[in-house]
Amino acid sequence: MSTKPKSHKKSRIIVVEDHPVLLDGLRQLIGSQPDLACVGVADNTSDAKRVVEQSKPDLMVLDLRLKAGDALELIKSVRVENPQLKMLVLSQYDELIFAERALRAGASGYIMKENATDEVLRAVRKVLAGELYFSERVAAAVLQRTLREKPSASRAGVEALSDREMQVFQLLGASYSSREIAEQFHLSRKTIETHCEKIKHKLNLHTAAELKEFARKWATENLGPLEGRVESLSQTGRSKK
Repeated sequence: MSTKPKSHKKSRIIVVEDHPVLLDGLRQLIGSQPDLACVGVADNTSDAKRVVEQSKPDLMVLDLRLKAGDALELIKSVRVENPQLKMLVLSQYDELIFAERALRAGASGYIMKENATDEVLRAVRKVLAGELYFSERVAAAVLQRTLREKPSASRAGVEALSDREMQVFQLLGASYSSREIAEQFHLSRKTIETHCEKIKHKLNLHTAAELKEFARKWATENLGPLEGRVESLSQTGRSKK
Protein backbone atom coordinates (compact mmCIF):
# COMPACT_ATOMS: atom_id res chain seq x y z
CA MET A 1 0.00 0.00 0.00
CA SER A 2 1.46 3.35 -1.05
CA THR A 3 1.50 6.26 1.36
CA LYS A 4 1.49 9.92 0.44
CA PRO A 5 4.35 12.04 1.75
CA LYS A 6 3.49 14.27 4.69
CA SER A 7 2.66 17.81 3.68
CA HIS A 8 4.15 20.45 5.95
CA LYS A 9 2.01 23.49 6.58
CA LYS A 10 3.75 26.71 5.62
CA SER A 11 3.71 29.74 7.91
CA ARG A 12 1.60 32.51 6.37
CA ILE A 13 3.28 35.93 6.17
CA ILE A 14 2.24 39.35 4.90
CA VAL A 15 4.64 42.20 4.14
CA VAL A 16 3.82 45.88 4.73
CA GLU A 17 6.42 48.08 3.03
CA ASP A 18 6.08 51.21 0.89
CA HIS A 19 9.36 50.85 -1.01
CA PRO A 20 8.49 48.77 -4.13
CA VAL A 21 11.95 47.22 -4.60
CA LEU A 22 12.25 46.14 -0.98
CA LEU A 23 8.65 44.92 -0.94
CA ASP A 24 9.27 42.74 -3.98
CA GLY A 25 12.57 41.48 -2.55
CA LEU A 26 10.94 40.43 0.73
CA ARG A 27 8.09 38.73 -1.11
CA GLN A 28 10.53 36.74 -3.23
CA LEU A 29 12.74 35.89 -0.24
CA ILE A 30 9.83 34.56 1.79
CA GLY A 31 8.34 32.72 -1.18
CA SER A 32 11.64 30.93 -1.84
CA GLN A 33 11.55 29.18 1.55
CA PRO A 34 10.00 25.71 1.89
CA ASP A 35 8.38 26.52 5.24
CA LEU A 36 7.18 30.08 4.51
CA ALA A 37 4.55 31.61 2.23
CA CYS A 38 3.93 35.27 1.44
CA VAL A 39 0.12 35.47 1.33
CA GLY A 40 -0.30 39.22 0.93
CA VAL A 41 1.39 42.61 0.66
CA ALA A 42 0.44 46.22 1.39
CA ASP A 43 2.13 49.60 1.24
CA ASN A 44 -0.10 51.47 3.72
CA THR A 45 -1.93 50.81 6.97
CA SER A 46 -5.46 50.72 5.52
CA ASP A 47 -4.57 48.05 2.98
CA ALA A 48 -2.58 46.18 5.63
CA LYS A 49 -5.67 45.81 7.85
CA ARG A 50 -7.68 44.56 4.88
CA VAL A 51 -4.99 42.03 3.93
CA VAL A 52 -4.83 40.76 7.52
CA GLU A 53 -8.56 40.11 7.52
CA GLN A 54 -8.49 38.42 4.13
CA SER A 55 -5.31 36.36 4.50
CA LYS A 56 -5.34 35.39 8.21
CA PRO A 57 -1.51 35.42 8.42
CA ASP A 58 0.72 34.07 11.18
CA LEU A 59 3.19 36.95 10.91
CA MET A 60 3.25 40.53 9.67
CA VAL A 61 6.61 41.94 8.57
CA LEU A 62 6.35 45.71 8.40
CA ASP A 63 8.33 48.89 7.89
CA LEU A 64 8.20 51.19 10.90
CA ARG A 65 7.95 54.32 8.73
CA LEU A 66 5.25 54.29 6.05
CA LYS A 67 4.32 57.14 3.74
CA ALA A 68 0.61 56.55 4.37
CA GLY A 69 -0.47 55.67 7.89
CA ASP A 70 1.01 55.16 11.33
CA ALA A 71 2.89 51.86 11.71
CA LEU A 72 2.81 51.92 15.52
CA GLU A 73 -0.95 52.47 15.54
CA LEU A 74 -1.28 49.67 12.99
CA ILE A 75 0.59 47.30 15.31
CA LYS A 76 -1.61 48.28 18.27
CA SER A 77 -4.93 47.98 16.43
CA VAL A 78 -4.05 44.71 14.71
CA ARG A 79 -2.96 43.22 18.03
CA VAL A 80 -6.37 44.04 19.52
CA GLU A 81 -8.26 42.40 16.64
CA ASN A 82 -5.78 39.55 16.07
CA PRO A 83 -3.91 38.84 19.32
CA GLN A 84 -2.40 35.67 17.89
CA LEU A 85 -0.75 37.52 14.99
CA LYS A 86 2.98 38.07 15.50
CA MET A 87 4.79 41.12 14.14
CA LEU A 88 8.37 41.76 13.06
CA VAL A 89 9.51 45.34 12.41
CA LEU A 90 12.05 46.21 9.72
CA SER A 91 13.58 49.65 10.26
CA GLN A 92 16.33 51.83 8.89
CA TYR A 93 16.90 53.21 12.40
CA ASP A 94 18.95 51.46 15.09
CA GLU A 95 17.95 54.01 17.75
CA LEU A 96 16.74 52.08 20.78
CA ILE A 97 13.86 54.49 21.29
CA PHE A 98 12.17 53.20 18.11
CA ALA A 99 12.67 49.54 19.03
CA GLU A 100 11.21 50.13 22.49
CA ARG A 101 8.12 51.80 21.08
CA ALA A 102 7.58 49.04 18.53
CA LEU A 103 7.85 46.36 21.22
CA ARG A 104 5.53 48.26 23.56
CA ALA A 105 3.01 48.50 20.72
CA GLY A 106 3.05 44.70 20.35
CA ALA A 107 5.86 43.73 17.97
CA SER A 108 7.98 40.68 18.80
CA GLY A 109 11.09 41.61 16.82
CA TYR A 110 13.04 44.58 15.49
CA ILE A 111 15.77 44.31 12.86
CA MET A 112 17.58 46.66 10.53
CA LYS A 113 16.76 46.78 6.83
CA GLU A 114 20.46 46.48 6.05
CA ASN A 115 20.65 43.03 7.66
CA ALA A 116 21.60 40.13 5.38
CA THR A 117 18.80 37.91 4.11
CA ASP A 118 19.84 35.02 6.33
CA GLU A 119 19.36 37.17 9.45
CA VAL A 120 15.97 38.37 8.19
CA LEU A 121 14.90 34.75 7.79
CA ARG A 122 16.33 33.87 11.19
CA ALA A 123 14.31 36.71 12.75
CA VAL A 124 11.15 35.59 10.94
CA ARG A 125 11.47 32.03 12.22
CA LYS A 126 12.37 33.11 15.78
CA VAL A 127 9.32 35.39 16.00
CA LEU A 128 7.08 32.70 14.49
CA ALA A 129 8.35 30.36 17.20
CA GLY A 130 7.18 32.79 19.87
CA GLU A 131 10.58 34.34 20.68
CA LEU A 132 11.77 37.94 20.70
CA TYR A 133 14.43 38.94 18.18
CA PHE A 134 16.67 42.03 18.00
CA SER A 135 19.25 42.80 15.35
CA GLU A 136 22.82 42.96 16.64
CA ARG A 137 22.99 46.76 16.65
CA VAL A 138 19.73 47.12 18.56
CA ALA A 139 20.84 44.48 21.07
CA ALA A 140 24.08 46.44 21.50
CA ALA A 141 22.05 49.59 22.20
CA VAL A 142 20.09 47.71 24.88
CA LEU A 143 23.35 46.68 26.53
CA GLN A 144 24.74 50.19 26.25
CA ARG A 145 21.69 51.58 28.02
CA THR A 146 22.04 49.17 30.93
CA LEU A 147 25.65 50.30 31.36
CA ARG A 148 24.88 54.00 31.07
CA GLU A 149 24.47 55.61 34.48
CA LYS A 150 22.12 58.39 33.54
CA PRO A 151 20.69 59.54 30.18
CA SER A 152 21.24 63.12 29.11
CA ALA A 153 18.42 65.56 29.80
CA SER A 154 17.63 65.97 26.09
CA ARG A 155 17.52 62.22 25.46
CA ALA A 156 15.41 61.60 28.56
CA GLY A 157 13.01 64.31 27.36
CA VAL A 158 12.59 62.75 23.92
CA GLU A 159 12.01 59.33 25.45
CA ALA A 160 9.22 60.83 27.59
CA LEU A 161 7.22 61.82 24.49
CA SER A 162 4.10 59.83 23.69
CA ASP A 163 3.99 57.94 20.38
CA ARG A 164 1.95 60.71 18.71
CA GLU A 165 4.20 63.43 20.16
CA MET A 166 7.21 61.53 18.88
CA GLN A 167 5.72 61.42 15.38
CA VAL A 168 5.02 65.16 15.44
CA PHE A 169 8.53 65.80 16.79
CA GLN A 170 10.12 63.78 13.96
CA LEU A 171 8.13 65.65 11.32
CA LEU A 172 9.09 69.00 12.86
CA GLY A 173 12.68 67.80 12.57
CA ALA A 174 12.10 67.17 8.86
CA SER A 175 10.88 70.79 8.43
CA TYR A 176 7.17 69.98 8.18
CA SER A 177 4.84 72.82 9.18
CA SER A 178 1.99 72.40 11.67
CA ARG A 179 -0.47 72.53 8.78
CA GLU A 180 1.34 69.79 6.86
CA ILE A 181 1.57 67.59 9.95
CA ALA A 182 -2.17 68.10 10.56
CA GLU A 183 -2.88 66.98 6.98
CA GLN A 184 -0.64 63.95 7.39
CA PHE A 185 -2.57 62.69 10.42
CA HIS A 186 -6.00 64.03 9.39
CA LEU A 187 -6.12 66.17 12.53
CA SER A 188 -6.81 69.85 13.11
CA ARG A 189 -3.95 72.32 13.18
CA LYS A 190 -4.99 73.26 16.73
CA THR A 191 -4.52 69.63 17.84
CA ILE A 192 -1.00 69.58 16.39
CA GLU A 193 -0.18 72.88 18.08
CA THR A 194 -1.37 71.38 21.39
CA HIS A 195 1.00 68.45 20.83
CA CYS A 196 3.80 70.95 20.18
CA GLU A 197 3.08 72.74 23.46
CA LYS A 198 3.29 69.44 25.35
CA ILE A 199 6.54 68.55 23.55
CA LYS A 200 8.07 71.92 24.48
CA HIS A 201 7.14 71.36 28.12
CA LYS A 202 8.67 67.86 28.20
CA LEU A 203 11.86 69.06 26.50
CA ASN A 204 12.08 72.21 28.64
CA LEU A 205 11.90 74.47 25.59
CA HIS A 206 10.20 77.86 25.55
CA THR A 207 9.47 78.90 21.97
CA ALA A 208 8.39 77.33 18.68
CA ALA A 209 11.74 78.34 17.17
CA GLU A 210 13.65 76.51 19.91
CA LEU A 211 11.51 73.42 19.36
CA LYS A 212 12.11 73.41 15.59
CA GLU A 213 15.84 73.91 16.02
CA PHE A 214 16.06 71.13 18.62
CA ALA A 215 13.94 68.78 16.47
CA ARG A 216 16.05 69.38 13.36
CA LYS A 217 19.27 68.76 15.26
CA TRP A 218 17.88 65.58 16.80
CA ALA A 219 16.58 64.34 13.44
CA THR A 220 19.95 65.00 11.76
CA GLU A 221 21.81 63.06 14.45
CA ASN A 222 19.36 60.15 14.72
CA LEU A 223 17.35 59.82 11.53
CA GLY A 224 19.49 61.06 8.68
CA PRO A 225 18.02 62.72 5.56
CA LEU A 226 14.22 62.71 5.31
CA GLU A 227 13.81 64.69 2.08
CA GLY A 228 11.83 61.89 0.46
CA ARG A 229 9.26 62.00 3.23
CA VAL A 230 8.91 65.77 2.91
CA GLU A 231 8.39 65.41 -0.82
CA SER A 232 5.83 62.67 -0.24
CA LEU A 233 3.91 64.86 2.20
CA SER A 234 3.85 67.82 -0.17
CA GLN A 235 2.49 65.56 -2.91
CA THR A 236 -0.21 64.31 -0.56
CA GLY A 237 -1.17 67.86 0.29
CA ARG A 238 -1.40 68.79 -3.41
CA SER A 239 -3.52 65.74 -4.21
CA LYS A 240 -6.12 66.81 -1.62
CA LYS A 241 -6.65 70.21 -3.19
